[in-house]
Amino acid sequence: MLTIEVAGDGEDATRVADRLKLFALAPSLGGAESLVTQPCTTTHHGLTTEECARRGIADAMLRLSVGLEDAEDLIADLEQALG
Repeated sequence: MLTIEVAGDGEDATRVADRLKLFALAPSLGGAESLVTQPCTTTHHGLTTEECARRGIADAMLRLSVGLEDAEDLIADLEQALG
């Protein structure tokens, strides 16, 4: 499990998550395939902005669950999404 914070805001994080090709967008993380979720719109959507900030949950945060795909393919996917 890996958490990254995208430079920018929540909309920037959504764009990066939407651009990923090997990571499947998921409301929760668990499985053999690589998955990505944006906590502010899924697991922590019911919290106030203040509570999210207190817990360190930024709008630009993405959580990645790395699956069984080739590591080089996953790195390339992240690089193209962040580019």
